[in-house]
Amino acid sequence: MSSRPVTLEYQKGTIVVKGLDSLPYAKFDSRTNYLYSYGINYKKITQYLNEKNVKYEDKVLDLLPLGDLPKLEVKLRDYQQEAIENWCLEKRGSIVLPTGAGKTIIGLKIIEIVNSPTLIIVPTLDLIKQWTKILSQNFDIEIGNIGGGTENIQPITVSTYDSAYIKAQSIGNKFMLMVFDEVHHLPAPSYRLIAETFVAPFRLGLTATIEREDHLEEDFPYLVGKSTFQITANELAKSNYLAKYTIERKQTFMSVEEYRKYKENMAIYHLCLKKIGLKMNSHSAFKRLIMISSKNIMARRALMARNKAIDIALNSKSKMNEIRKILVENKGIKTIIFTQHNKLVYEISNIFLIPFITHKSSKEEREDALTGFKDGRYKAIVTSKVLDEGIDVPDAQLGILVSGTGSSREFIQRLGRLLRPKNDNKQAILIEIVSSGTSEALTS
Repeated sequence: MSSRPVTLEYQKGTIVVKGLDSLPYAKFDSRTNYLYSYGINYKKITQYLNEKNVKYEDKVLDLLPLGDLPKLEVKLRDYQQEAIENWCLEKRGSIVLPTGAGKTIIGLKIIEIVNSPTLIIVPTLDLIKQWTKILSQNFDIEIGNIGGGTENIQPITVSTYDSAYIKAQSIGNKFMLMVFDEVHHLPAPSYRLIAETFVAPFRLGLTATIEREDHLEEDFPYLVGKSTFQITANELAKSNYLAKYTIERKQTFMSVEEYRKYKENMAIYHLCLKKIGLKMNSHSAFKRLIMISSKNIMARRALMARNKAIDIALNSKSKMNEIRKILVENKGIKTIIFTQHNKLVYEISNIFLIPFITHKSSKEEREDALTGFKDGRYKAIVTSKVLDEGIDVPDAQLGILVSGTGSSREFIQRLGRLLRPKNDNKQAILIEIVSSGTSEALTS
């Protein structure tokens, strides 16, 4: 080790180590004669220096001042208490709980326990509002916001992932605790830089399902910490913390003409794939098809034929008849209809005179639909992916899946919209409608 004075500084998302020639987790730059490391390695670097009895001056942290937070007046459920205790062992890691199981309360309690400057990162502006409201109500302090044109940084701040990514280099040393809501977003190529840039040693991930189709959940131990607690909707339903539920699958059969057109287009799709030599054996293969379709006529033809086939299967008259039948049989029961595509949302909305919510819906339209659904003015709403996460959805008893991606995360999130305990212990029902003899059956 060097006898020169050793200092640690923070510069635009990196730890600069002066006075040493080598150090684990850091790379030497001969241009400056300093060592550099990602902010995420701050705790590892200080632990190493302490273990080696290296004296150093730590100039990294520039924490926002936070006084003592009040104790939360909330009675935790047994699994919530266990989840918090498990996380507190390392003060790092993710807690995986179904929608409606109280992830936000766990987050609040951990913020109170750590009692340090905290940045909560969320995927949507709606979640910024929800977190800000519950934080200010419980802690009685001004809560900062970053996102949607607002930049107000306080000792406890809520930011969108996009805004945290943009601001990371300038505020990466101002917080001790980071809470990643819907943490499954974090490993994405841009968002992971948030975790790598911030020095915060304490990290909490919250999600209903941690798996990703690209398998990047393998990076969570590095970015946030390992999963420290996980419990399923089924386990919580057995303990009456969530509604008991059943899942049904209903197969519909397209008309002879619809099925003929479907098979024709799928044949074109597979023929074109064969000609360009592309095998659809992974999620990345389909992404590649989309990428090359802008320059390759055969790839574009394959994509168009596939989309047309799926469109036929999704919009078959038999599916609409099945939806009508389910709605009639469950008249008066609060129902959310989920689809994959906005086109189908609008069609169902027009046929059954049901309010819709898509990402194109205005704030006023969305609020009217959700408020009307909550107070019983509307008994059903139809939506695409926009209600899967990030929006506080009023309680529903029946869910109808008209189309999906086959991803377990999407399925769990949609099921979670039905699982808040019901009056009279009524069961939630999730019905999936599948066109028989199509690729939908495999997706299901």
